[in-house]
Amino acid sequence: MRNRDILLAALALFIAWEIAALILNREILPAPTDVLVAFVAQLPRGLGWHFVVSAWRVVASIALSVALATPAGLVLGQYPRVNRFFAPLIYLTYPIPKIVLLPIVILFLGIGDASKIAIIFLILFFQVLVVVRDASAALRPELLYSVESLGAGRRALLRFVYLPATLPAVLTAIRVSIGTAIAVLFFTESFATNAGLGYYVIVDTFQRIAFPEMYAGVVAMSVLGLVLYFVVDYLERILCPYLFVK
Repeated sequence: MRNRDILLAALALFIAWEIAALILNREILPAPTDVLVAFVAQLPRGLGWHFVVSAWRVVASIALSVALATPAGLVLGQYPRVNRFFAPLIYLTYPIPKIVLLPIVILFLGIGDASKIAIIFLILFFQVLVVVRDASAALRPELLYSVESLGAGRRALLRFVYLPATLPAVLTAIRVSIGTAIAVLFFTESFATNAGLGYYVIVDTFQRIAFPEMYAGVVAMSVLGLVLYFVVDYLERILCPYLFVK
């Protein structure tokens, strides 16, 4: 997607927001220009710090889930017997909405960063695990045989076949999970904490009925999701250049 298309889409959203604010003409929907002013003013007054805290929690959760789920998914995909052993457990635990475990996680890990990171990790881990397992298991046997015929061992297969084949699936799983991670983060930060964009939006600004500042927090959380999405796109172009060969 070209940068010009993204800018045009952002401009269209800005104009639609401005028109909606003019039509409604109520404090609950401030104009985007007022929100932009509040956003800039609030950055050095705490919004910037809340953004950093939320970004750290999401990035740590994504990194941890990828670091653990990717090798686990590769093992399950390469070894059918291991997959058959763990498949019933994955089948039972994957559909469970992990957010319902938040009170239990807080009881064990407290109200700090650990509980927020853990609950997002639980959600992303299974998504990455299942995608990597299925992508690894779907590799055509003739491809593996042809590489093995050249003398490749298990390590060479992992490096030159399994990783290149499953890396796009990992990045796709991350891209799909970013929205879920941000939503879960917002929920976990809306109570039992004193930092993060969820806290800033719900506890700090909403309760003070500071609508421009509240919308500035929503914009900051949206920017966080967009930045992470663009980072994944950039990593895909760097790590998977073979996907863009025409």
